[in-house]
Amino acid sequence: MKRLFLLIFTALFLASVSPANAYWIWTPKSGKWVNPKTMPKSTPKEQFELSKGFYDQKKYEEALREFKKLLKAYPKSAEAAESQYYMGRIEEDQGKLYEAYQAYQKVIDKYPFSERIQEVNEREFKIAESFMSGEKRKAMGMTLPVENPAIEIFTKVIENSTYGPLAAKAQYKLGLVLKGVARYYEAEDAFDKVIKNYPDSEWVEPSKFQIASCRAAVSRSPDYDQGAASEAKEKFEEFVREHPDAVLSREAEKNIQELKDQEAASNFNIARFYEKQKAYESANIYYNEVINNYSESPWAAKAVERLKIVEKMEKKK
Repeated sequence: MKRLFLLIFTALFLASVSPANAYWIWTPKSGKWVNPKTMPKSTPKEQFELSKGFYDQKKYEEALREFKKLLKAYPKSAEAAESQYYMGRIEEDQGKLYEAYQAYQKVIDKYPFSERIQEVNEREFKIAESFMSGEKRKAMGMTLPVENPAIEIFTKVIENSTYGPLAAKAQYKLGLVLKGVARYYEAEDAFDKVIKNYPDSEWVEPSKFQIASCRAAVSRSPDYDQGAASEAKEKFEEFVREHPDAVLSREAEKNIQELKDQEAASNFNIARFYEKQKAYESANIYYNEVINNYSESPWAAKAVERLKIVEKMEKKK
């Protein structure tokens, strides 16, 4: 009786549905009505071939739908890892770089034994470089969670292969990005990790230069930091001693002179302060400091002029 009832019910249902709903069928195994159009192929291989076919034709919307269908139906299959990889390729092909990075990272997180791991890490690295260079998104999509995704992505590249071929370079570029957004102390830490974690890397030499450059940047802040300036000068001088023939040494020497000028200016201003307070003895000390230690600086000539005035004022006392 139950079977007869089911057959009658099915016949009545099919007779009542509109043509738009005529694709729904009853599946005894699941005990549900399903639309064959939403069902995956009978094997992950067949489903992947269908999905990949759409991708090859650049029918990205259809390809994404079918790849997602495969991931849901066959999450542990070898084709699942490939599907996740191609979902990243689809986003990247459409210029949605952050979404592409997120899709690629899922390959590493969910399918660590995939043969695509190295390629995926390389693609993430290139995406980070694109954001680093200021490339904007070309397509509509989710709101980016951070101002500069390069920081997040370079960090992930390092985590993905701590001692892999891209790790040292990614660590160095992470430092450059942090420096570029004026996060100097974090940048110094990133460069320091290059030196400590990858001592044989080609990025050690420029990292030493960048650490000095970060110190110099801190010293140029509105609140002049004489300690930071002194540290920066010492690090630049050390760099020049260790790498006298390096291209960066010429830039380091320019920075050294600039920092010396900063120090001279700072001492000159201190002398002027004491002079205005009529503390001529103290002013005398700082003007002489500028003259004796920063003779090549334009502040030395100014200090000579002020010192003559101070000496006259001292005699009048």
